[in-house]
Amino acid sequence: MKYALIGCGMISPNHINAALANDLEIVALCDLVEENRNKALELIPKEKRENINLYENYFDMLDIEHPDIVAIALGSGLKRRLSIDCMKAGANVIVEKPIALSLEDADAMISTAKEYGVKLIVNHQLRFGETVRALKAESQSGNFGKLLHGTVQVRRNRNKAYFDAGKWRGTWDNDGGTLMNQCIHYTDILQWIMCSEVEEVFAYTDRMIHPYIEAEDLGLALLKFKNGAYGIIEGTVNTYPRNLSDSIAIFGEEGTVSLRGKTLSDVEAWEFKTGPKSRDDAIRAFGIEHMGSGHAPLYKYAIRAVNGNDDALCPAEESRSALELVLAIYQSASEGRPVRLPLSRGATTDFVGRFDKKL
Repeated sequence: MKYALIGCGMISPNHINAALANDLEIVALCDLVEENRNKALELIPKEKRENINLYENYFDMLDIEHPDIVAIALGSGLKRRLSIDCMKAGANVIVEKPIALSLEDADAMISTAKEYGVKLIVNHQLRFGETVRALKAESQSGNFGKLLHGTVQVRRNRNKAYFDAGKWRGTWDNDGGTLMNQCIHYTDILQWIMCSEVEEVFAYTDRMIHPYIEAEDLGLALLKFKNGAYGIIEGTVNTYPRNLSDSIAIFGEEGTVSLRGKTLSDVEAWEFKTGPKSRDDAIRAFGIEHMGSGHAPLYKYAIRAVNGNDDALCPAEESRSALELVLAIYQSASEGRPVRLPLSRGATTDFVGRFDKKL
């Protein structure tokens, strides 16, 4: 498959390495900045560079190269326009999380993929790990019994240098805050593993120690799921002096699982009344495939989806649900009341000026 990358910034090495690992034919690299294009090209083995063209204008790239898959590695505020243009040109599209920053944009992207018969793949990469997929299988199997509640904790440190490195970071137009950027993987997998969408949310958000950004650096939310279970989300970029381990815990009437680590592969507890007795037992019992690490599993999944297989692991519609939950949290915190889902509309730009009182 012919592959092209739009956006050759900080995340581009992950995409290029994943494309190489999955034997995609890299035909083009596109970025407005010449230095970025050249640096990205240097990441590719010399013997594979000869037929790779560099572009400043992605319309030229689409017209000349006709790629089968285009990865878009740019700020969230640009995804709708870029992805729709690529899909209308016949390319399947990979985008980083979140799918978009408004429900309107997400819906437009999903409907365009359906209209033009192409795939829209959103990088919710935690779904691809063996441990997380084994946990999902345990939940689907009923081994938890009645699901009671689930919690996620994302405790990061992000300083001024981090935000200065990308002027779009922490803005309502192009990013959102810690819940939209750092935590959306977890708003995704919490709903996924609890096998239910959220019915109602009550939340607090605040910008406590990052006056140079627009959005929140702390988010706390209580969730009520449609299946009767509850959830807790804690997300912060204020952890001193460095990151702590991410975590998720699922509690059921007949089972408890607690996971930690960057890919949630460190098992603190894996206890069930019946069924597999450990993570490794569950991986074997449920036939969980090892798909690799980093962005490589995302690309493996994307290729399968483009070839007509395995489109159920991370559909774009569920990426929309992760976005909707964060927007509902923002609305609840802004209005000081519980908010019921689904939302009729929502966008990060609805909250412009939310923390201006602290300037």
